[in-house]
Amino acid sequence: MPEPTPPRLAVVIPCYNEAANVAPMVARLDAALAGIGWEAIFVDDDSPDGTAARARAIAATDPRVRCIRRIGRRGLASACIEGILSTSARYVAVIDGDLQHDETILPAMLAALESNEADVAIGSRNVDGGTKGEGLSPIRRLVSDGGAALANAALPVRVGDPMSGFFALPRALFEEVAPRLTGTGFKILLDVLLSAGRPLRVTEIPYTFRAREAGESKLDAGVLLEFGGLLADKALGGVVPLRFMAFALVGGIGVLVHLTVLGLLHGIGPLGFGAAQWAATFVAMTANFLLNNRITYRDRRLRGPVLLRGLVLFYLVCGIGAAANVGIAGLLVRDDLLGWGLAGAAGALLTVVWNYAVSSTLVWRAR
Repeated sequence: MPEPTPPRLAVVIPCYNEAANVAPMVARLDAALAGIGWEAIFVDDDSPDGTAARARAIAATDPRVRCIRRIGRRGLASACIEGILSTSARYVAVIDGDLQHDETILPAMLAALESNEADVAIGSRNVDGGTKGEGLSPIRRLVSDGGAALANAALPVRVGDPMSGFFALPRALFEEVAPRLTGTGFKILLDVLLSAGRPLRVTEIPYTFRAREAGESKLDAGVLLEFGGLLADKALGGVVPLRFMAFALVGGIGVLVHLTVLGLLHGIGPLGFGAAQWAATFVAMTANFLLNNRITYRDRRLRGPVLLRGLVLFYLVCGIGAAANVGIAGLLVRDDLLGWGLAGAAGALLTVVWNYAVSSTLVWRAR
């Protein structure tokens, strides 16, 4: 019996709540890739809408379709990495699961790679013949254009659409780069280009970005912060973990919240320093928890009843740091070593390292 040969192209489709788009995606790939051996790998982050079930129902009758359902792991970049590393196809492509990318240019992208014209083929909205169409709102268009300009300032090669989530490359090249990828955020293409260690030859193939037909956009403020964090991570050579940078940023915001509440309650308010410091600590802890859940640990985000349990646990474990915060700050004020403002800041900063350690291991532990 002859050994089965791997497909020429694997199309990796990261998904979250895209159940309505699974069948149309497979139908469109079937039409666009006629005559080309291909497989579609849906990588689903445990969508509550049944995305994985839809993909598996199709896979039961079509061997070209596979599904990876991830439990306790989230994020487009890590989903793409997992999907690409699961295939034996010589070439791999990444396409969004929302049908906004034009799958009909996949053969041209594959041809550019097979002819050795380029190392990476990008579906581009920003070169001649490409357009954002009705796929981006004015705000998202502004974010995309601004992000592209910022990304090109860091890239070793000029790319018209470095924010694209639609690209293809040889699997061997991806496997070479994979150990250096951050694996966080939504801009996996930018991560690949920054992590390659050398300028990659890029070709951009124009397409029109479509309007979403079903589901909801995943773009929010957290995505923008992750994009900035990715650039910072590469600028620092990965010395400081990206998650710690996000945690420190949130901690800095928490310090500002703490000082604001302390100033309102003690600086201009009627409360004594001790009572005001406790109140400010409680408010800052709550703000830190919510922001970390949204930004730092978005790939482990707590929801529903688990969110409340996580908040209670956060209060308990961080209460130890809070006690040290209040005690040390009070000591500094009583001994006239620092004014109330600096003493409050010093007490708050002492808890950052402790909070980071317990947050990763207890509150947002990988499940």
